[in-house]
Amino acid sequence: MRIAVGGIHTECSTYSPVLMSVEDFRVLRGEALLEADYFSFLDADGGEHIPLLHARAVPGGPVSQPAYEAFKTEFLEGLKAALPVDGLYLAMHGAIKVDGMDDAEGDWISAARSVVGPDCPIAVSYDLHGNVSQRIVDQIDIFAAYRTAPHIDTRETMVRAWTMLVDSIHTGARPGVAWAPVPLLLPGERTSTEDEPAASLYRVLPDIDARYGILDANLMVGYVWADEPRATSCAVITGSDKAAASKAVEEIAASYWNARENFRFGPVTGTLDAMLDIAEAATTQPIVLADSGDNPTGGGVGDRADVLKALLARGWQDALIAGIADRPAVEACFAAGEGGTLALRIGGTLDSTSPAVEVTAKVVRLDDPGPLAERQAVVQLHGTTVVLSARRRPYHDIEDFRRLGLDPKAVRLLVVKSGYLSPELAPIANPNLMALTEGVVNQDIEHLASERRRRPIFPFDRDFDFTPKARLSARWS
Repeated sequence: MRIAVGGIHTECSTYSPVLMSVEDFRVLRGEALLEADYFSFLDADGGEHIPLLHARAVPGGPVSQPAYEAFKTEFLEGLKAALPVDGLYLAMHGAIKVDGMDDAEGDWISAARSVVGPDCPIAVSYDLHGNVSQRIVDQIDIFAAYRTAPHIDTRETMVRAWTMLVDSIHTGARPGVAWAPVPLLLPGERTSTEDEPAASLYRVLPDIDARYGILDANLMVGYVWADEPRATSCAVITGSDKAAASKAVEEIAASYWNARENFRFGPVTGTLDAMLDIAEAATTQPIVLADSGDNPTGGGVGDRADVLKALLARGWQDALIAGIADRPAVEACFAAGEGGTLALRIGGTLDSTSPAVEVTAKVVRLDDPGPLAERQAVVQLHGTTVVLSARRRPYHDIEDFRRLGLDPKAVRLLVVKSGYLSPELAPIANPNLMALTEGVVNQDIEHLASERRRRPIFPFDRDFDFTPKARLSARWS
């Protein structure tokens, strides 16, 4: 049993002017792919795993065409060289936007299908914030998506897809895919599976898995910051019985549609000024404030200094901002050295419309892991500590802070560029506040430019009726 493995995984805001390049991706090839934590489950008995290429990046703006074509060409060349294969597993995200192209996943998967031929089963795993299209569904045999947001079941989801693929190869039975688009697009911050009604909607999916003819049930929230025709939520079923799959996919789609008016933000949420007012009055710590509009894990640029500017204006003491992407500022800090004091302009180096501040800062910590793009600097200014990064990146894990000699639990106010908090930061938040800040992933979705979406779609439109209709993949129908 020979199974090829690869894929491309990122999330792209079409509102961001900052294109992603090859350098933005972590690329796994050959044995490095098999040794990565994400793929440590590749241990099927009697199986030969053929690692091709897996490219993964922190979400951002659209991927440049040269970068995408370079990855796709290398992946396809490896796939052709690996033939014949008994199966293909693709670890995808679902919300890639390639500059000048619609439906990049559809392009990637269709190209892979043309190489492996019609008899080879293809399994894919997706982020629940991915967008699905008929083109994608028509090329695959197996689909599985995350069931948690924040995502704590990434590996589990990949195992679900992989296990169905291995079973299909062993038994010779070919599953099929049914899906039902839902004209509904909400941000992940309103649809976290830790909050209702999403918690209940996702809780029933394992029960649906157990039904006759159903192998894997999925509810896709979709990605709202992609202004493109395929952007939508949907239900997707991998099954062995067409009638059962069609019934289940329509049931899941209807349950999501019927709950559309009930989705709310989980944490205390409001304008930046309102959240800072609450923070100033709080007697507990650490207060954790999410700068939601510039969240790099949602596609934000990550270089805005709005919150820093507001804290300086209020004369705030004992705050930690982690972090702001600003490579020129990081390089200036390295030139000054630890303990050095310098005039620094922070922010607005990636997106010219992002706000910046000019300050005098003291360099308290430099982190140089080797590559220039991985450098970080910690500076202090007027009672606020700021982490600067040479590249766009989140600060969502305790280890991110520990590496820099920082303790997020020891400060009065911790500011992170995030929407809902990560599983490591949420438990320490006391309280958890989310500011509705500006940025290319801002939460004011009803007022996003909507030039290419299929209409009507909720909440951009409200006065329309909808009844879900199951669609089978071309390979199954």
